[in-house]
Amino acid sequence: MLGYKRVIGVGALLTATAIMLTGCAGAGGGGNDGDVTLTLATVSNPQMKDMEELKSHFEEDNPGIKVNFVQMEEGDLRAAVTADVASKAGQYDIVTVGAYEVPQWGELGWLKDLTSDLESDADYDVDDLLEPVRTAISVDGKQYAVPFYGESSITMYNKEMFDAAGLEMPNNPTWQQIAEFAKQLDTPEHAGICLRGKPGWGDLFAPLTTVVQTFGGTWFDEDWNAQVDAPEFKEAVNFYVDLLAESGEPDPVSNSFTECLNLLSSGKVAMWYDASVAASILEDPESSEVAGKMGYAHAPVVETDESGWLWSWNLAIPETTKNYDEALAFVKWATSKEYHQLVGEELGWTRVPPGARNSTYEIPEYKEAAAAFAPITLEVMNAVDPVQPGVNPQPWVGIQYVTIPEFQDVGNQVAQLVADAIAGRTTVDQALDKGQPIAQAAGDKQK
Repeated sequence: MLGYKRVIGVGALLTATAIMLTGCAGAGGGGNDGDVTLTLATVSNPQMKDMEELKSHFEEDNPGIKVNFVQMEEGDLRAAVTADVASKAGQYDIVTVGAYEVPQWGELGWLKDLTSDLESDADYDVDDLLEPVRTAISVDGKQYAVPFYGESSITMYNKEMFDAAGLEMPNNPTWQQIAEFAKQLDTPEHAGICLRGKPGWGDLFAPLTTVVQTFGGTWFDEDWNAQVDAPEFKEAVNFYVDLLAESGEPDPVSNSFTECLNLLSSGKVAMWYDASVAASILEDPESSEVAGKMGYAHAPVVETDESGWLWSWNLAIPETTKNYDEALAFVKWATSKEYHQLVGEELGWTRVPPGARNSTYEIPEYKEAAAAFAPITLEVMNAVDPVQPGVNPQPWVGIQYVTIPEFQDVGNQVAQLVADAIAGRTTVDQALDKGQPIAQAAGDKQK
């Protein structure tokens, strides 16, 4: 299992942020009767709410342990958890943390090393975890979190519209094929394709970074020299901007995941390249007009064999917890094979957390309920390479993000420049020429 390669100079930056954000907080601990109450900070999304709904099963099997969920929106969660772990305030026993943060925080010593405790538990079967996800949350072979659910990116398309146009989507399309399909499918009634255009490192640049990589570009070379103004980077961004201009949805600068999901599910676009987790929503007849009409394929490519992204929400244990054994017991329970079975039986099989365990995709009930999208999701997630997702080697592990703390700001600034190009206020070359020194300043800090 490969590990994270390098994190330089993040401690001072994040600790300073933490001091400003952190207030007085008590660690999760026991009451007068000796019971332990674990405090779990988590993102407020449906899968995590399901975990809270089912926690009584864990508490019944583990008398003396209670789990208190603190649910927050994603931005608030990042701020609160970063503040807590960096300042060692010890407010949380378990935290939900993204694949972007885990390798940085693990190398800084902010998270417990779970490797030996996971590998020594045969029933937990750590080798059943999807290898690319496990790699992305490890540092030098040490695993600092476990995935609760994961996702990649796939091509989603309306089969009825393709059939009407006499088109056939290959399982592994190229971006050139996608552009041609979009052109033929673009009509006054529906756009040919929807792509994110809203500024943000996790909005526009989530899909766009994968396009850059498969065109042969990258944010930084192996020596942390910025490559934003390189020919391959510019070619990819020009392609993306031109595709939106010729066949994309109206006003793409206003659109991210949710907006494109709504457009595709209401039949207003023919294709969408985005997160694989969207497929389960598109196949829900109660919320989607295109349920049963959708087809799915791998992320489009140019120079690489694969180009999907990789993301996971993970459970980790801060170094400061005073209840490690109890926290570890809950973390293993909530990411176990048994938990996936419990979700399916209690809440419904399409609600089983995807993209974490290979064995999930062998459960007969899940295979039936998620037949339209589960196989392609597993294929893509096992095929992507977070160590070298593009043509050239890179000094970090990650696909649609660069695992340095400065990347959030760099990505946001460059995304705004590209959004201006999408909106016609500047050219792509002018935008990326302005973005180059912004990225280079971050790269210089890593040298």
